[in-house]
Amino acid sequence: MKQQQTDGGARGAVFAPVDSRARVDAVVRRIGDAIELGLLADGEQLPGETELAGRLGVSTVTLREALMALRQQGLVTTRRGRGGGSFVSLPEVPGEERLRARLRGWSTEELRDLGDHWAALSGTAARLAAERTEPDDLLQLRRTADELAHAQDAPARSRVYGRFHVELAAAAQSARLTREQVALQTEVGALLCLVLGDDEYREEVADRHRAVISAVQDGAHDSARQLAERCVLESTTRLIAVRMSL
Repeated sequence: MKQQQTDGGARGAVFAPVDSRARVDAVVRRIGDAIELGLLADGEQLPGETELAGRLGVSTVTLREALMALRQQGLVTTRRGRGGGSFVSLPEVPGEERLRARLRGWSTEELRDLGDHWAALSGTAARLAAERTEPDDLLQLRRTADELAHAQDAPARSRVYGRFHVELAAAAQSARLTREQVALQTEVGALLCLVLGDDEYREEVADRHRAVISAVQDGAHDSARQLAERCVLESTTRLIAVRMSL
């Protein structure tokens, strides 16, 4: 399997210190979601236990418990001996029960608040991108929108969806907004698998993304912001509906 480095760019947020509450669960959630979002590549070697514990701000005991849980979920494998360590194991399809169990941990009020925060980030990024970008700066966003239009399964769609909003923040030329968007995607991005399985909604989202790009290219600040916000809030509404059905 191909191994890649785990530092730099969007991936740096994966290993930022976790919240002090329920640290084992926080580590499992952080790394598990990053794997399912594609921020960590299949076969990639994680940093050594001492280094990884230090970067996450947890003890090595806490980290080992989290790695054990990730192994039980099939998201990490461990090899002993020379060249050994912990390696990412990307599942073909994220466990739906795992995602539903994760969603049960959110109240509808928390999901709504999350949607408001996400909409604010993406709306601001779209507005700034409309002010700051040149047409050539939008090529990657266009490719991502096209990729979403052709993605065949929910896990791939959720990864591309999240990547679009990260790239939108990057197009705004704001490092802080980009970091915030990456952190948010590791928190909620995997849950989008629960709403992106529907082909009709996938096409609707792809159309919304293209509309955002067009508004950004035209320099239509307010329209770009409103379109990006509407896209995020619609997805949040769908997540809330799934949560209420559990």
